[in-house]
Amino acid sequence: MNNTAFSTRRRTCALAATIAIALPATPAQADDAGTVIVDGRRTGYRTLAVAGATKTDALPKDLPQSVRTLTAELLQDAGVTSLAGALDLGSGIARQSDLGGLWDSYAMRGFTGDPNFGSDYMVNGFTASRGYNGLRDIAGTQSVEILKGPASALYGRGEPGGTVNILTKKPRFAPQYGIEASVGSHAAHRVAADLTGPISGTLAYRVNVAHQGADSFRDTVHTDRDYVSPSLLWLAGPDTTVSYEVEASRQRSPFDRGIPVIAGAPEVPVERFLGEPADGPITVKSLGHQLFVQHALADGWSLQGGAAYRDSSLSGYSSEANDVLADGRTLRRQRRFRDWSATDRSVRAELLGTVDTLGMRHALLVGVDAYRFDDTRLQLRRNPSAANPYAIDLYAPVYGGQAAPLAVSVDTVEHQRAHAFYAQDQLTITPRWKALVGVRHDRYEQTVINHRTTTVNAQELAATSPRAGLVWQPTDVLSLYGSAARGFRPNSGIGIDNTAFPAEKSLSYELGAKVETSALAGTLAVYRIEKKNVLTTNPVNTDYALPAGEVASKGIELDVSGELRRGVRLSGAYAYTDARVTRGDNAIRTGSRFPNVPRHSANLLLVAGNAHASIGGGLAYVGERYGDVAASSDFRLPGYTTARLLASWMPAPHWRVGVNVDNLFDRRYYASSYSRLWVAPGSTRTISASAAYRF
Repeated sequence: MNNTAFSTRRRTCALAATIAIALPATPAQADDAGTVIVDGRRTGYRTLAVAGATKTDALPKDLPQSVRTLTAELLQDAGVTSLAGALDLGSGIARQSDLGGLWDSYAMRGFTGDPNFGSDYMVNGFTASRGYNGLRDIAGTQSVEILKGPASALYGRGEPGGTVNILTKKPRFAPQYGIEASVGSHAAHRVAADLTGPISGTLAYRVNVAHQGADSFRDTVHTDRDYVSPSLLWLAGPDTTVSYEVEASRQRSPFDRGIPVIAGAPEVPVERFLGEPADGPITVKSLGHQLFVQHALADGWSLQGGAAYRDSSLSGYSSEANDVLADGRTLRRQRRFRDWSATDRSVRAELLGTVDTLGMRHALLVGVDAYRFDDTRLQLRRNPSAANPYAIDLYAPVYGGQAAPLAVSVDTVEHQRAHAFYAQDQLTITPRWKALVGVRHDRYEQTVINHRTTTVNAQELAATSPRAGLVWQPTDVLSLYGSAARGFRPNSGIGIDNTAFPAEKSLSYELGAKVETSALAGTLAVYRIEKKNVLTTNPVNTDYALPAGEVASKGIELDVSGELRRGVRLSGAYAYTDARVTRGDNAIRTGSRFPNVPRHSANLLLVAGNAHASIGGGLAYVGERYGDVAASSDFRLPGYTTARLLASWMPAPHWRVGVNVDNLFDRRYYASSYSRLWVAPGSTRTISASAAYRF
């Protein structure tokens, strides 16, 4: 191969790597595990670039917002296999009720999103959480970006608390193969494989697969999850790269609302399952496609764009707590059947480049995007009655009860259509002063067809979302910043009065400081967010939501990651979150705190070792939280602290074995709740052992 051809190939490969993944600036590079290397030294748990915050390769210290990237090395050390486990490592992220274990649900800076679906997240910059996707596995994940503050100026609808962007593993032209297996408590087993390599000189593939099955500390509960993600990377020309990937997942697990917590009564055992085993599993399926193209133009300009398509569904029977009789031990249950399905289609196109004017450098991005989302929901339900209480004893359960025949309670079809234009400018004003400004204009249409009542509701919305931020870097290691932004979020579904919801609107402010050395990175942020028309569960009928008027969240967050010294890696986070209803009503009390959001939370992971062996431990603290939203309730979940141990060893160059112990002291705690009747207990102590072979 001549020098010209080699140069072209090298330039094309570099272009390919930038698709949906952040490449740090020279002299940094990434090793096969995705760990950033600076001048030959691993940076541990920190990264040098963030892709999702600006859709460009941006240095974290230049951004006027708090950002945290959970690297592949950190996720591996922590033994994380799910998105929920990964987000536990960030600051200000609180677990929310997860619909009986069927989807990921979390609050960031107090805001959890639409209760009709799981919480928002993106995959390679495309929204991937509309619909029904189960608990997300990270088998195909390269890293997880936690982008604090509103991103509406770039991504449109979203939560002002922040955004999660998952970067997937990309095909490589250097062959690399790995397989991993693990076993653990409660008959848990997991097998995963990661295979990548060239098909030809211009085409590479990658396949990530995972299967996980386990019983549970919960009686009669068994879960199976499968994940498959094949992908291709095509070097279509010296300046053009095409990426295509598929994600298919399936989850089968019983609908498990947890246990009731009854004032003055004995504690219900955490292992008690109060549904009906005969209901069988709820099945959640998702099949998604992503196509992304990047083309380099002259003078540092480029075009990029892509499309995403995802089908998803959720179906099955459940038996759920309805009320507890006066004897304090007889639980009456309701029974439901859910048959939900959704299709999500989205496209985007963007022009990127740099311009130097008036002594300033402008990194410009201009784009358009659109999506179509269709959601169909059929739900049958039967509440208990005096004639058929469909009851079970909380302390001596006997399964096999029969509920009365089900009747239709929800039968809707929702259509969402949206398109938008956006622009962004990252300014380098001087070497010490940076700025980020952006604006986006969205137009949104929503139609909800209620077949049960033969009514149709439609609305059209338009919103303009600006943001601006300024960064001052008085020294090479310190950055001070401030930012402000407006945001919006259309609300899905209809209320109990059969009317569509108004869109949420938000206003956010953030001040912060970042310290970044060659080994450690830390961010301290102070923020305040105000928001209107937030949906929350309707205490009158939990099948429906209602807008809670106005809410606000303010707080302080600290994130630290990197190496304390050579071979000693640290990940730590702390958050103070004061999230309250600022204007409520008879159903939602003014001044009440958001459910499942603690004022204080923190986590710490410390690992010491080298390439051959490591040992470490961690602590996680979650403070007291309110357990529901009802104005008449004072139900609170107690705070808790859990500990973990982890160790790994490489007995041979290609082998890695590990042992993890979670909830080391077998602490009883409650992870989240929907109400006093639906409380999810945290897992008892679990031990897992794994072995990985890479070649």
